[in-house]
Amino acid sequence: MPLQTVEPKRLYRQIADQLRLLISKGEFAPGARLPAERDLAIQLGVSRPSVREALIAMEVEGWVEIRTGSGVYVLDRSDRAKAPQLAPSEWGPLELIRARRVVEGEIASMAAQQAKRKDTEAMRKAIASMKRDAAREVLPLDGDRAFHTAVVEACGNIVLIETVQTFWDSRRGPLFTRLGGYFETLKSWECAIAEHEAIYAAICAHDGAAARTAMHEHMDKSHKRFSASWRRAKTT
Repeated sequence: MPLQTVEPKRLYRQIADQLRLLISKGEFAPGARLPAERDLAIQLGVSRPSVREALIAMEVEGWVEIRTGSGVYVLDRSDRAKAPQLAPSEWGPLELIRARRVVEGEIASMAAQQAKRKDTEAMRKAIASMKRDAAREVLPLDGDRAFHTAVVEACGNIVLIETVQTFWDSRRGPLFTRLGGYFETLKSWECAIAEHEAIYAAICAHDGAAARTAMHEHMDKSHKRFSASWRRAKTT
């Protein structure tokens, strides 16, 4: 059964649906290794990040096991209890980062023009919290959320505030959490903290263009970290 090209709407779900169908029809037996991410992307006519999101979704739902440095293997579902299902509204993590780049880039520029001392102080405290957690070898997610919240609150627009909060809450979803389990490390967070400091410095300098650029660079680098080769993912 040939794979079919898909339209760019909830791409990872459409990709996962096709792969699940092939598994259900026996084209990939339990224990078999799926084609490489690159090959799947070519056959489906989509990007490798979209394939990655689909594979992560299938792992969350118990269809496959991702073995870093080896490949993606089909699991035997015959004796399994009903596996968890992702919510239909679950956003793909990499698409989420790209959307955040667009929205939060402009938010950072606005914040540079409108931020008051209380806003920049909240950003400073958030970065300090991230550094403390990293020093304790704890992933600094709380400080990360606090920083991005402080940036958008400086704009004084409730629609933007609630939009960013929705973005960030989606980051805690099962799909993003599983992806982060492969690619988020204390070393990667050290890089992210430095990126936050660049955003903070531009906002404190009231330089809207620099703040936008710094936020774009942060999101681009985040996307790159999550799009790295599976062989470069941390192993457990």
